[in-house]
Amino acid sequence: MAGEHTDCGTGASGGGEPEVSDSLRTFGAFVQALREHAGLSREEFGTLVGFSKHTVASVEQGRRMPDIDFVEGAEPHLGNTGALRAAAPHLSRKPGLASWFRQWARLEASAISLYTYECRVVPGLLQTEAYARAVSLNVPPLPDPAELEQRIAARLARQELLAVTRKPPTAFSFIVEQAVLERCTGGKDVTRELLDHLVELVERNYNVELQVMPTVSLSHAGMDGPMQLAETPDNRWFAYSEGQQNGRLITHAKEISLLHQRYAKLRSQALTPEESLSLLKRLRGAL
Repeated sequence: MAGEHTDCGTGASGGGEPEVSDSLRTFGAFVQALREHAGLSREEFGTLVGFSKHTVASVEQGRRMPDIDFVEGAEPHLGNTGALRAAAPHLSRKPGLASWFRQWARLEASAISLYTYECRVVPGLLQTEAYARAVSLNVPPLPDPAELEQRIAARLARQELLAVTRKPPTAFSFIVEQAVLERCTGGKDVTRELLDHLVELVERNYNVELQVMPTVSLSHAGMDGPMQLAETPDNRWFAYSEGQQNGRLITHAKEISLLHQRYAKLRSQALTPEESLSLLKRLRGAL
């Protein structure tokens, strides 16, 4: 992903609220002004949106990253202009994460199902440290050493989500283009390690399904590019798409339904998980 190339659209650097930033302060002041214009106290507003008055205060003071539920719940009671919804993806700073990826990372951290189709790089959740480093050093501008280490650490930290010890374990589906695996990013040694890692991960983690989209395919439902879909614990679905220096969180049901259709089609067009594992081993053996 583009975020995976740059500020790490594939890595969370840990929990906790982001440090106070100008964007959070501005968003909070905007929420407070709209709330007061509506004649609501923090407690009254919190009751309407399903959050405590303390959470409302934290958002308004720029100390808390607003949850998607907060933003969606606030809109109808603060004019329903869509302004909060439009502003939310641009909020906060979180070390190691691209600005456009942060909101998705928060959703991803609690997802019970996560689907990923990638045609540019191996998804960050599946990367090795050496591969992550090679990817980061391939896309200008080059990071300084401290920033590079921060990106890689954030990316690897996110891989804790793959653990089968999570309760419940997240169900992962990955579809990756064969050409991405054959590109040999970082060289043969890096690729050998990557393929070994993928084989071990698939064989060890029963919650991870990996399918390879063959290079030669008469039909392909992913022509519009990468996509991700996430199911939250309350069974709501969100989607995410990313391009050059930007990303978009998708909340509209019709768009999400369309991406579900495309992903389902991709699953039927890709190699089966068993065929994909066999291909990974053949690619590894050929290096």
